Amino acid sequence: MQSDIDPRSLIGRKAFDRHGTKVGTVDEVYLDDATGVPEWAAVRTGLFSRDAFVPLEPSELVEGGLRIPFERALIREAPDFGVGRHLSPEQELQLYHHYGLDLGAPEPPPDRDFGRVAGTDDA
Repeated sequence: MQSDIDPRSLIGRKAFDRHGTKVGTVDEVYLDDATGVPEWAAVRTGLFSRDAFVPLEPSELVEGGLRIPFERALIREAPDFGVGRHLSPEQELQLYHHYGLDLGAPEPPPDRDFGRVAGTDDA
């Protein structure tokens, strides 16, 4: 998503699926804890419906609305964590898996030999 957009400006915008079908209205925007970059949006899917979390990274602002590159049904079936609360790393992981998004390669394990001279044994 465009990084120069103020996350507060997303609230209240209409959200559409990949085909342009209205999904709902952006209710809240969630920032990444480490970077402060907008990462997720909670989209109110109906008057008496719950909010569905959608990823902002593959989404884009088009004609004043948020275009989410997924099917409406998949968006509506996203895990429900309630709004107004912090998303835990586990909840974010569930959302990434739900949308089939690649999280990137896992962090490599620490190099236990770093700083040791080859051929010496401290054990």
